[in-house]
Amino acid sequence: MSEYIFKLPDLGEGTVESEIAEWHVAVGDQVSEEDIIGTMMTDKAAVELSSPVSGRVVSLAGDPGDVVAVGAPLVVFETDGTAVADTPVERESRETTTAARATEAPPTAEESPAPRKNRVATSPVVRRLAQEAGVDLREVTGSGPGGRIKRSDLEEFLEQRGNGAAKKTPREPKVTEIKVIGVRRMIAERMSTAKREIPHFSYVEEVDITKLEALRQHLIGKKEEKVTLLPFIGLALVRALQEFPQCNATYDKDRNVILRHGAVHLGIATQTPDGLKVPVVRNCESRSLGNLAAEIRRVSEAARNNSIKRDELTGSTITITSLGRLGGIVTTPVINLPEVAIIGINRAVERPVVVDGQITIRTMMNLSSSFDHRFVDGYDAAAMIQSIKDMLEHPATIFLT
Repeated sequence: MSEYIFKLPDLGEGTVESEIAEWHVAVGDQVSEEDIIGTMMTDKAAVELSSPVSGRVVSLAGDPGDVVAVGAPLVVFETDGTAVADTPVERESRETTTAARATEAPPTAEESPAPRKNRVATSPVVRRLAQEAGVDLREVTGSGPGGRIKRSDLEEFLEQRGNGAAKKTPREPKVTEIKVIGVRRMIAERMSTAKREIPHFSYVEEVDITKLEALRQHLIGKKEEKVTLLPFIGLALVRALQEFPQCNATYDKDRNVILRHGAVHLGIATQTPDGLKVPVVRNCESRSLGNLAAEIRRVSEAARNNSIKRDELTGSTITITSLGRLGGIVTTPVINLPEVAIIGINRAVERPVVVDGQITIRTMMNLSSSFDHRFVDGYDAAAMIQSIKDMLEHPATIFLT
């Protein structure tokens, strides 16, 4: 027998450390090479790690939420192969592990870890959803490779349970502790930093989108596919930024430099099962309405199902955020660091307004925006939103070059 020390690999883009999001194995489990052993969370995405060897898990680097440096021991395996190279780090880890095991009493039958076959193969999202629904995943039949439980499997199980199976209810109210880790931790840290460091200037303007909505419905009838307001607003924003380039910028805090970008890389704030993500549509200044709409759909869906690439979650120069039908009347969006502006879309509603001295029903929508007041003056912020308003109220002008 020998020990193999699996160190945290470089997960890309200069990552120096990663957070443990979830373990798929426990100490004592027997694993095979290429089995998924855990999920690590970088600043950009969740990354599943597979076992480089077959063997028994001797020790794990920490608990979910703990941060591990790249190159540090992550998992120690007991294998049947030849011992790995005896580097100082590996030797220290093995000595520590051996010492710890030598002082522990052998586990009793009741304490022995459950065999690996009792562990459920699935994703962190499915585990969280199952926990919230009070579902024991061992009762769910997986349709994925090797019996891996997919989200659709859990949803089908919940539907069947709702149609007749008895639901499990707690005997008494309880307090559930939820550790702030993974995407939720990163969201919390970024939001706190943005509100702490950026003096937000908010500006809200109402927009009459009656003509725009008529155009949108016409295009839906022509193309027979759903076209949302988002690409229209994105295209209008691109046009407005030609006149207000100070809003298409990022702030390099370390160098104390503002970077004004010629290209518009549009961040699309997207709600996902893991929390808020901001996938990026690049080079919007060179895209048509149809192309922009298709790319927004693609990156948003990829963010929701975790198929998005890490480089598609970075590099935005300005962000649009929308709550859709839940958009309310006014919002105060938080700027997406290191950007200097964010445009919020509120719900579109029909209401009576005065037009040419007459009361009439129009489709109205508010734009709620926030700007970094250190670098964008209030006058310029208001003028840019007014420019967008004018284009949305006269949609033909959106397509003028």
